[in-house]
Amino acid sequence: MKLKEALGKKRFVVTSEVQAPMGDDNPEELVENLKRVRGRVDGVSVTEVELEGIVGDTIKTCEILKDNRFDAIYQTTTRDKNRIQLQKDLSLAHDAGVENLLVFTEDYRITGDSLQETMFFHVDSGKLASVLDHMREGQSVDGKELSGKMDFTMGTGVESSWGKNVPRQGMNEMETMREIGAGYFLTTPIFDLDQFEKFMRQVGTFDVPVIAEVMILRTAGMARFLNRHFKSGLVPDWIIRKLDKAPDKQKASIELFTDTVNGLKDICQGVHIITIGGEEKLRQYLDAAKLR
Repeated sequence: MKLKEALGKKRFVVTSEVQAPMGDDNPEELVENLKRVRGRVDGVSVTEVELEGIVGDTIKTCEILKDNRFDAIYQTTTRDKNRIQLQKDLSLAHDAGVENLLVFTEDYRITGDSLQETMFFHVDSGKLASVLDHMREGQSVDGKELSGKMDFTMGTGVESSWGKNVPRQGMNEMETMREIGAGYFLTTPIFDLDQFEKFMRQVGTFDVPVIAEVMILRTAGMARFLNRHFKSGLVPDWIIRKLDKAPDKQKASIELFTDTVNGLKDICQGVHIITIGGEEKLRQYLDAAKLR
């Protein structure tokens, strides 16, 4: 079942995320790992990555996933792209058969204080709306004919760690993204179910499906790395202690994942699983959480 259909039927959606292969990395190897969960995930998003001048081919990776019967999600940014570049990339993705779009800024998963924190998931909605409106009419932003009308099932990120105190700015941005066609919201990583339930009560008024991001944490060292390099306090201390003290790290990791997913099944409409390079282990976690 494709992502759009699963969302429309209010099914509990399961998506995951991979990084486009870099340099000499073999994309076929990535697909081989994912074949173990084919039919059990409703979509696989591919992140845009540039490292020391080397750029992963996100669209080609999406195309390979599609050829292997996965519903690919093209993940892109708006901050450092003008309308022409954004339209070009979306057109290439559409021509490759990609039907799903996930939009952030380049600030995704980078945090700071005050304003930067509240702008964590800010998307240049004016730019994005202009490009999408033109593409839906089969027109380029400079008035030329495209190869046809183009549209996507679009998701965009929301900061969910505020609990019930979602700032007015955050609510306004979610409303704007709903108006320009967001088919779902994707949260920041969820660890505190009570806090997330309060968040859901506030944003439920948008009547847009919310998919919760869940990280597979295999070791305490991995959790500490995320807190040190991505966002201080992202992974709670109690999780780090459990992974630290557990005699069987894999069992503890699976238990943490399963407890989180089972709690989310009654709160939101799906999970987006971040494997942090452990795609080959995803099936074990899906089995434990009884996700199809």
